[in-house]
Formats: sequence, C-alpha cells, structure tokens
Amino acid sequence: MDATRALLLPRSDGAVPGVVDFRGGPAPRASTGRWSAAMFVLGVEIAERFAYHGVSANLISYLTGPLGESTAGAAAAINAWSGVATMLPLLVACVADAWLGRFRTIVLASVLFVVSMGMLTLSSALPVFHSDGCASFTSLSGACSPSPVQVTIFYVSLYLVALAEAGHKPCAQAFGADQFDQHHPEESVSRSSFFNWWYFGMCSGTAATTMVSSYIQDNIGWGLGFGIPCLVMVLALAMFLLGTRRYRYYTSTQSSPFARLARAFVALLKGSKSSQCANTLAGEDGEFNAEHREEVRGLLRLFPIWATCIIYAVIFSQSSTFFTKQAATLDRRIGATFRVPPAALQTFISLTIITFIPVYDRLFVPAARRFTRLSSGITMLQRIGTGLVLALVAMVVAALVEARRLGVAREAGLVDDPKAALPMSLWWMVPQYVLFGLSDVFAMIGLQEFFYDQVPDALRSLGLAFFLSIFGVGHFLSSFLISAIDGATKKGGASWFSNNLNRAHLDYFYWLLAGLCAAELAAFVVVSRVYVYKKRVAHHDHDDGGAVM
Repeated sequence: MDATRALLLPRSDGAVPGVVDFRGGPAPRASTGRWSAAMFVLGVEIAERFAYHGVSANLISYLTGPLGESTAGAAAAINAWSGVATMLPLLVACVADAWLGRFRTIVLASVLFVVSMGMLTLSSALPVFHSDGCASFTSLSGACSPSPVQVTIFYVSLYLVALAEAGHKPCAQAFGADQFDQHHPEESVSRSSFFNWWYFGMCSGTAATTMVSSYIQDNIGWGLGFGIPCLVMVLALAMFLLGTRRYRYYTSTQSSPFARLARAFVALLKGSKSSQCANTLAGEDGEFNAEHREEVRGLLRLFPIWATCIIYAVIFSQSSTFFTKQAATLDRRIGATFRVPPAALQTFISLTIITFIPVYDRLFVPAARRFTRLSSGITMLQRIGTGLVLALVAMVVAALVEARRLGVAREAGLVDDPKAALPMSLWWMVPQYVLFGLSDVFAMIGLQEFFYDQVPDALRSLGLAFFLSIFGVGHFLSSFLISAIDGATKKGGASWFSNNLNRAHLDYFYWLLAGLCAAELAAFVVVSRVYVYKKRVAHHDHDDGGAVM
C-alpha cells in the first residue's frame, strides 16, 4: 500500500491520517508514534545538546587561551558562529521538508556532527597541528601561538558543527512533535506537554556536558574534552536508528517551502495590482491559489512577534561569553583543592530549567487553568512575555553584580592583576544564571511552541527555523554591538571589553541591554494585544486573542 492510500485512510480503521510507517504503508495508531517513539528522538537531541555545548559552552576559553584571541574578538567570533548555526536552519528546513524528509536530515546531521567533532578533536590534540615547541594545550595561559594549520582546521570544523546543528534544528523537534496526532484529544494534550519535556531533555544534555566537558577541557586537555562529545554522538545515532520502526513519517507531495512562498508572494503582488489578473493566473497555474497566498499571510503575521524578541536573543548570547570570562576572575574554590571551571556556572541555567519545568507543567499550569480555563494555563504569548520580563531582571542583576566585582577589584588593589582571583565568591553570579533559566522556561519554550503551532501546517519545519532565526539575528546583532562598542570606547582610552576585565565596563553593556529589553518588552505587549491566533489555544467559547496583559 503506498503513501497516497495512507493519506486517504479513515480515522476509524486505527491508522493515523496523513502519516505512514517506515515501509510507506499506513501507520497504526497503537504501534507507532506517541511517547514510545518520541523518546528515541528525545535521546538523540540530548546527545546533540551534549555535543554542541561541549564545543560552545567553553569556546571563549579556548579562543582566548590556546588560540590567543582578544576578549572582544573572541566574543564577536562566537556570536557570529552562533548566528550562522541558528540561521542555517532556514535553508536546511526547506531541504528537509521538500526533499530529504526530517528523518533522513536528522541522520545526516548526526553523521556530520561525528565528523566535525572528530576534526575538532584532532586539531586540538595532535602535535602535528600545533606550532613548533607546543605539543599540547592543557591550560588557558595561551603561551604558545597556534599554527595557521590548527586555526584553519579548527574554524572549518567549527562551522561544520554549525551545519550539523542546522540539520538537527528544527527537524528533530518537529519530527518529535510529529509523533503526536494534533487531531486526537489525548495525543494533542501530550504534544503540548512534549515541548516542555523536550526542553527538559535538552537542558539535561547541556547541564551534563557543561559540568563534564568544561572540567576536562580546563584541567586535562582540549582533545579529550572535544572527543567525549564525539563518542556520545556516535552512540546516540545508533539509538535513534533503533526507533525507525516506531516512528510516524509525514508524507509530503509539496514543493520546496521557499518555492511555495516565492510563488505565493508573486500571487500576492499581482493580486494587489489586479485581482482579476491574479484569478487568471490561478486558473492557468494551480500553484497560484488561495492556499499558497494564505501561507504567506500566515508567516507575515508572525513577523511582529519575531521582531520584538530579538533583544531577548542578544541577552541570551551573553551567558556563554562574558559571563564565563567574569567567572574566571572570581574565587572559584570549593574545599581545599577543587576549583570550579568558569563555564560550569552555565549549569545553573540548565539545572534551573530542569527543576522548574516539572513545577510549571504539573503545578503552575493546573493552577492557572482554574482561572483562565485554557488547557495550557496561559497563552503562548503570555508565556513569552513573562520570559522577556525575567530576561530584563536578569540583566539588571548582572549589571549590579559586575559593578560590585569591579569595586572589589579596586578595593583589593588587583585592578592591574587580571589573572589574580578576586576576593569575591563565584556564588555572587549564580542569581543571574538562575534568572536566565527561569526566563528560558517561559520565553524559549513559549517561542518554540508558538512558531510550531502558528505557521501553516505544511511549513512547520520552516516555522521552527524562523524561531531559531530569532537567535541567529540576535547573535549577529550581539557581535555587531560588541565590535562597534569596542571600537568606539577604545577611542576614549579604555574599551568596555578590555582584555583586563578589571578595567573593562561590562556593567555598562549590561545596563544598555536592559534598556533595550525594556523597550522591546513595551513593543511586544503592543503587538501581542492585537495578535489573533491561527487556531484556538483551548476548547472554549472565549475569544482567542493573544493579549499579554
């Protein structure tokens, strides 16, 4: 039985409409999909987070240590790389939806992860890639200059990791959500919960790699620190393939989303000039029809929400760059001998998310449901807006903590000794990480669900790619701001991002971001009040507008 018959099967025969099994036949509801299939996808996503953050979490230490880059240059380079990693999914999602399919794209991306992580391991571990006299790098001292070969291989590998990341996202998340039938009462509830638990799994992988990899990279060696995530990805790919028989595969006879959107834009433009002309074209070419034009309208109406979350993405990018450099200047001792790796403080973001997601899912949502009568407790836009408020508070706290850190450096007479540990505990920085985690529970998960749910059904991978593009643009904007501010403030004598953080002014930068976030939040409230959901967020008779307040 072919895929066409599977699409036409009635619901009553036990097959899920619109999907097929791994053989291309009808997908039985009882033996495919749901949590038993989604868990395999969740497993490979946890491993992907382990691999990706095994590189990104401590990347600023590698760039300013073994590769000898400046603090501002390293932060800008990381933001540019992160921007590429989160913009590429726009292209890869179209390829996945139109040609490869999500399953094949996930497999190919996993293989590319293994190859690129292997190249990173070799470039950092093998002496042949290092400068003369440098057999290995096991500290952040940066005493040895890297060879051009090492730098070239490192950056080629790094951008291959970005390409692999683009394959996993948004395809893995969309493929996981595909395992639940949105038209089935029980499975639709599970799908809403899936987004919470998906992010829970992501953060579990992130927390594990942040603690393990950063310690190994700082204290044993970068080769082993990159090699372990590579091995984890190999095992995860094998596990993902084990679930092949249980997955539900959505069939698609659609053309490329980019092609569909291009044709629809043409139809809209022609229609704006002459509706008669547009109708004529629609008769001559079935592609220029109301469905395609509606898809473009469906995407365009998401743009105000997209645009009013960019500064949130800029704030999001600071935790793996400047926060880590700040932590490196503090007293990180626990006990007599153990020193916490600076990047390991990012674990508090993941631990906060892991702790609060069950609270949100099992306590907050049922409590809110009593007042709102929404199955999700609060609307998606209300959830995102709450996250923006928490991000604003996080930057205010970060600015205050940095101002205190600078004051401690002056009082201790250590302003010109940047390698000395300040008499200030690393625990001072924990609140801003915790606030970042709480913000993510609301804004990050809310955005994921919003852009999956509100795009046209045929473009869901593209919808999640638009969600990721928020962070791509945010990373690029962060890179631009850092470079521009660094250049401007150097002319005044001292850069805000001086290599000697005791003479820098990261607090000024954090106050700037807090101000921009406040302006963004005001704009978000305005656009969310007039937004009308594509479909109801709950089964009741109330109006389904999206006001945040």
